Amino acid sequence: MVKSKQDKHFEIAAYIILSIVMLVIFFPFLLLFMSSITEENSLLINGYSIFPKEISFAAYSYIWESRETILRAYITTICVTAVGTVINVLITAMVAYPLSLDKLPGKKIFSFLILFVMLFNGGMVPTYMIYTTVLHIKDTYFALLVPNLLFSAFNAIIVKTYLKGNIPEALYESARIDGASEFKIFTNIVLPLGKSIFVTIGIFSGLAYWNDWMNGLYYVSDSSKYSIQQLLNVMVKNIQYLTQFGRSSGTGQIPSISLRMAIAFVAMLPVLILYPFLQKYFEEGITLGAVKG
Repeated sequence: MVKSKQDKHFEIAAYIILSIVMLVIFFPFLLLFMSSITEENSLLINGYSIFPKEISFAAYSYIWESRETILRAYITTICVTAVGTVINVLITAMVAYPLSLDKLPGKKIFSFLILFVMLFNGGMVPTYMIYTTVLHIKDTYFALLVPNLLFSAFNAIIVKTYLKGNIPEALYESARIDGASEFKIFTNIVLPLGKSIFVTIGIFSGLAYWNDWMNGLYYVSDSSKYSIQQLLNVMVKNIQYLTQFGRSSGTGQIPSISLRMAIAFVAMLPVLILYPFLQKYFEEGITLGAVKG
């Protein structure tokens, strides 16, 4: 295919604009990493820079010395994220699938309730009382898992739109005629054919679990159950936390600013590594789920 001169000019302009956008997005990550390897006094005197005058790996050395605390928080976050994401996606799928059917009894009522919870909620105090006095999840790993298990109404609407626009109901009817149960239709048709949107919702849910620190703040006071984000949040408030619960680095001085940057970089690193492998499904799922139907 021969491209016209106008098409070539458009492509060049598009590449230039996308390159600028990429640099703008990438710059904060680069600044975060460079700040984490900048000598503490240099940060205080010269400020943040992507070209540090004095390089120091004291922050990462301190993280290594406190690796038991960091590793425990990492394991907690990884386990909660993995389990919570899978269950959250399944709950969202089980809600969205029947809503995508035209013949669902009471469909308008259920749709209204889902829309209603997007606009209103019970508030923090009633929520806290239910979780602590009824469900008794305070200072347990369930405190990091259960609050986010309640499916997102927004995600349910996206999945419903995707399923309705990409899986014809005739396929469900054909399966029912062949004797398939609703559970078999869900597992053998809905889940495989909706893989793109479920991966997309899984990314949303996984990021929510990975970045969550509020549930830990509200419900977890046991340091052995801290997630990596809660650990970072505690360090911001009290930089002596790792000295109290972790192992001393022996330097006599905590590189407080660069240490915060280093922990933030370490906390986001797994997500940065994993996202490129899921990007294809994310783009396909979010586009089709938002437009069709």
